[in-house]
Formats: sequence, C-alpha cells, structure tokens
Amino acid sequence: MTTNVNIPVKCTIGDKDHCPNESWEARISYIKNYGSHYEMRIQSYYGSVLVLFGKTAFGYFACIPDYEAGCHLSHLGDIFWNIEQLVRIIDEVTGITIAEALRAVADYIDPKI
Repeated sequence: MTTNVNIPVKCTIGDKDHCPNESWEARISYIKNYGSHYEMRIQSYYGSVLVLFGKTAFGYFACIPDYEAGCHLSHLGDIFWNIEQLVRIIDEVTGITIAEALRAVADYIDPKI
C-alpha cells in the first residue's frame, strides 16, 4: 500500500568554517512499504528521485534506480556516514538530499524494518 505523505526535508551543503553553506528544501511525497523494503519518492528544486531502502542481516541499504546505483548504509539516522556512502556513487546534492530524507523517516519506520 502506498502512503502519500508530505514530509519536509531540509538539506545543507558546505562547511560553515571553510565555505558558504547552500540550503534547499525537499519533500518526501510518498512512502511504500513492501514488507522487506521501502520505496520513497523525494522531490526538490533539483528534481525528483526514487529510492528503495531497507535492512538486511548485514545492515541497511539504498538503491537509486534513476542513477543505476546502490550502497550500504549505517542506521538511517546516521547522516554523516550515509552522506559519505551516497556521494561516492551519485552527485553530492542528490546524496545529501537522500541522506537527509532517510534521517527524516528513520524514527517513523525504523522499528518496522
């Protein structure tokens, strides 16, 4: 079953000590629970992206079909590790947006996966 949602996601790039920050907002427009994994659509000024994510015996994962990419993640709320992993496989803005969206839904869904 698809759940239409409107979850705001605040994203920031840059190091406050060394370069100016750039901020943007994104929105999670839906989340679908497949039982073994989730699917979510994230929309922002930079476009939209579909993300499949879940948990295995070895930890969490994310697959981004639009980019033909995927990676292992830490806990969904671990923003620093997840950004590092995601920006290794996709562009920085999209990686940050996905990591922030995962953090936004972590408390909502984490006990269920």
